[in-house]
Amino acid sequence: MLKGDKIYLRALEPSDADQILAWENNPEKWRLSNTIAPYSKHLIDAYVNSAQDVYQIRQVRLMICDNESALACGAVDLFEYEPMHQRAGVGILVNKELRGKGYAQEALRLVDDYAVNHLGIRNLYCSIQGDNEASIALFEKAGYKSVGRRSNWFNIGGDWVDELLYQKLLIK
Repeated sequence: MLKGDKIYLRALEPSDADQILAWENNPEKWRLSNTIAPYSKHLIDAYVNSAQDVYQIRQVRLMICDNESALACGAVDLFEYEPMHQRAGVGILVNKELRGKGYAQEALRLVDDYAVNHLGIRNLYCSIQGDNEASIALFEKAGYKSVGRRSNWFNIGGDWVDELLYQKLLIK
């Protein structure tokens, strides 16, 4: 477990399947994850109950839990993990009603520590839709630097949105 002042990060548990299913099947979040169809309960159960070897599946999802209540309030993912090149993508979700309380910022700080000290990662990166001001502010505050833009990259209901690319060098 990775513990901070407000939250801690922990591995997935079988009891997380229903929460993950709700997040993944929420159409409001599909535009952020490029999802176009719901996931089945069977598929989510299989994912949660599988052996989560980061070196084999090249990703890890950690649940963000409130220190006081121990309730899961979000998740942070490392994906496209490349051990040889010591990099991974990062994505984060915090329940809407708990945003603005510093949970995401602290989760990103804890993930930085985990990435460096347990996985040997030197670079983290993320892709943000250009109209997602909250994510842009979050990642910039966490020390991510803008490294590029892909114009008209996402088709969101007929409107074209740019993709913003960010990177954080953890080890210099």
